[in-house]
Formats: sequence, C-alpha cells, structure tokens
Amino acid sequence: MKISGKFRARVLAREWLIGTWLNLGSSVTAELAGQTGFDWVVLDHEHGPGGEDTMLHQLQAVAATPAVPIVRIAANEAPRFKRALDLGAQGIMVPFVNTAAEAAATVAALRYPPRGFRGVAKNQRAAGYGTDFEEYYLHAHEWIVNIVQIETAQAVANLDAIAAVDGVDVLFVGPTDLTYGLGIRDQFEHPLFLDAVQRVVAAARKQGKAPGILVHNPALVAKCRDWGFTFVALGSDGGVVQKGLQQIAATLREKQPAAGPLR
Repeated sequence: MKISGKFRARVLAREWLIGTWLNLGSSVTAELAGQTGFDWVVLDHEHGPGGEDTMLHQLQAVAATPAVPIVRIAANEAPRFKRALDLGAQGIMVPFVNTAAEAAATVAALRYPPRGFRGVAKNQRAAGYGTDFEEYYLHAHEWIVNIVQIETAQAVANLDAIAAVDGVDVLFVGPTDLTYGLGIRDQFEHPLFLDAVQRVVAAARKQGKAPGILVHNPALVAKCRDWGFTFVALGSDGGVVQKGLQQIAATLREKQPAAGPLR
C-alpha cells in the first residue's frame, strides 16, 4: 500500500473534509462508505464490535477507495497504536485525551525513534510488507494524522496546552461524552456545551490545528461549519442500517392485511 502526506497537509490547512463512522466491524460497509465520496472514514475500535481481524479486512476494503482510513483505538495505550498503524491506518483517533502529557504520549506512540517510541517492524502492511520501509520510516511522522478527542471538562480546561503539543493535528469533539462529562447529557444546545465547542475551535486555530466533531443531526452540519469546524463526520454505518431496517419494517406493517384467516 502507498500513503502520502497530502491528506495530513489538507487537514492542517483546515480544508472542509467530511467523514463518517464505521462501527459495525464490516469490510463491506467500509468499502461502501469509501466509495460514497467521504474524504475519510473512522473504523471504530473503541465502541465497535470489531477486533484486529476485522480491522485488517476493513483497511484492505477502504484501500480500494478514495477515502482515508482512520482507526479510533480503544485507549491511549502504545500497543494499540502500533497494531493499527502496522496494519495500515493513515490516522489514529484517541479517546479521552485530557492533558498535554496525555497528548504528548499519543505523539510518541505514533512516531518511530528518535521522534517517538513506536516499535519498528519492517515487514508490515503499512510499509508495503517491507518493500517501502525506508520511505515509510523517514516520512510516516509527516503522513499519519493524529486526532485527539476532547470529551471531558478536564480536557476543555486544558485545551490550549493540548493544542500546543507538536504532533497533535486535530482536536476532535466527542459530543455525547462531552455533554455527559459536563453534566448536561445530550443537551447539545446548552450554553456550557456551546461554549466548550467554540473554545475547541479557537484553541485549534490558534495553534494551527484542525477542529473536528461528530454530528448526529444533519441540521447541525451547517452550524458546525459556521462555528469553524473543518474535520466533520456525520452518522455511522450502524445508524444507517438500523434506520433503513426500521423504515422497511414500518412500511411492511402499514401494508399488512386485515386480521383474519388467509384464503
């Protein structure tokens, strides 16, 4: 496989880049999403049911499309970065990054020595199973997108310090967790939430980073863009499948025959 730094450069230039969530662990929906026109897709390995076997198949499926595959790992732990990166993730999303020290740990886990402590294995998929290792080793730190999630009151309090960490590329709001963390669960119009998201945008722009967010309601996309978010996701494969099936079932229920024996 081949990756380059073009996507990361576009992220840091704060181009409008659209994505969606893949939380079913399915390579089929990953391929479908990649062919649909998204700039990037997130393989969710924090809350999704997939494991490393499904991650590989999803990454292979997305590689056949124009979309950039990003893996959301389950925790800010170095072995999780290494596995996803070696399999070919072009970006890592890290949940619950609350301090500058935790943000710095994400950078170190993403990067090879001397810039970090990512373990070196030459014969892995990200480096063309060894055929492109030298180029990958020299430039991976320029190519891989590092996305840290802002999901707690502590993270909001430390926004400027987190954004200032060299190697953090995107400050990404996890809206549901953030409302719960602020004690205003699911209140996306609450002043505390609106103040927090606007502070995320300000901190990101001040440090030359991109502000990102996951949107559940299509009506909020334009508002997020007006606020200054540029790395924006809407919906998920699981949500689309669930909604579609509900609509099918409702349609069939509406057309069911009146009660009585079949003739």
